[in-house]
Amino acid sequence: MKALRLLAAVTGAPRLLGSRPAAPPYSLSGAGGTAPAPDRPPARARLRAWAELLRVSALFTVPGDALAGAAAAGRRPGRGTALAVGASLCLYEAGMALNDWADREEDAVDRPHRPIPSGRVAPAAALAAAGVLTAAGLALAARAGRPALAVASGLAATVWAYDLRLKHTKLGPAAMASARTLDLLLGATAAVATMSKATAAGGGTATATRPAPGRTPAAALPAALLLGAHTYAVTAVSRHEAHGGSTAAPLAALAGVAGLGATVLRGRTAPGEPAGPPAHAVRLLLPAFAGAYLRTSAVPLLHAALNPSPPLTQRAVGGGIRAMIPLQAALAARAGAPVNGLAVMGLVPLARALARKVSPT
Repeated sequence: MKALRLLAAVTGAPRLLGSRPAAPPYSLSGAGGTAPAPDRPPARARLRAWAELLRVSALFTVPGDALAGAAAAGRRPGRGTALAVGASLCLYEAGMALNDWADREEDAVDRPHRPIPSGRVAPAAALAAAGVLTAAGLALAARAGRPALAVASGLAATVWAYDLRLKHTKLGPAAMASARTLDLLLGATAAVATMSKATAAGGGTATATRPAPGRTPAAALPAALLLGAHTYAVTAVSRHEAHGGSTAAPLAALAGVAGLGATVLRGRTAPGEPAGPPAHAVRLLLPAFAGAYLRTSAVPLLHAALNPSPPLTQRAVGGGIRAMIPLQAALAARAGAPVNGLAVMGLVPLARALARKVSPT
């Protein structure tokens, strides 16, 4: 018997000694413990998938629309601006989710790593998210008043039309440009509407609730069109980011960006604004913002024009998206609101840091 126990100890047969085998040094999961435990927790993986689907790094290009719109309408940021930012963020993310749902079959071939074709996000979940975010955006806009809701409804309709019908047609870039134009006008409309309500609630007269001449939401239209023109150029280039090969699109966009930069630099503060510290700040900050815009957008476009490969084309699109931030800052400063411009530029480092983890395209 002693010999048998000695043999069991040497050969590692614990069952002969009546004891249980030692547990392995690592954990297993799955049926029967046959699959190794994942390196990343499922919740974290799902969060990463939704971040990619919604392109959260591009979110920082959205708040500047409302701030620039309020500045162009001669209004300080307030409750209406906050509501416009919230509505814009919801509608922007709705468009992102809807875009991937509509392109799921195309992405299965060209971008199989995207969340839907890779199976990390269900198509039905993406479509449901688009619907919920659209409803939330419209609800926030409604809190800013009927004029803001009307603009937001047009923006939502444009987003859905672009993703479902117009994206792969000749009207695609124009539809995307219209969406950005409406988004800036949403900021202007919400700022004017809420301030008019506040004035009326404070006992102001009927004439006091009316915006000053030339400072209505329509006063933001030139700035909105400039932002829309930039969006048109970036969207035209983005149509070639999967396969590359186009030199004409980056060159045309480069020319457009240069023209926009020159137009912004020629801008002045609103008519009737007195000369003072804000005017001096505009003269200092406007060239800096315009220079940042040109540097962020023009350099990648030049590289893509010289070598229209898919990676460089995608980099040009990413640069064009990030360049919206300094462009919004320049438009705000151009309207005589340098503080708004500085607030928008504060989003640049956040957008740059997050873009290293989640692609904005």
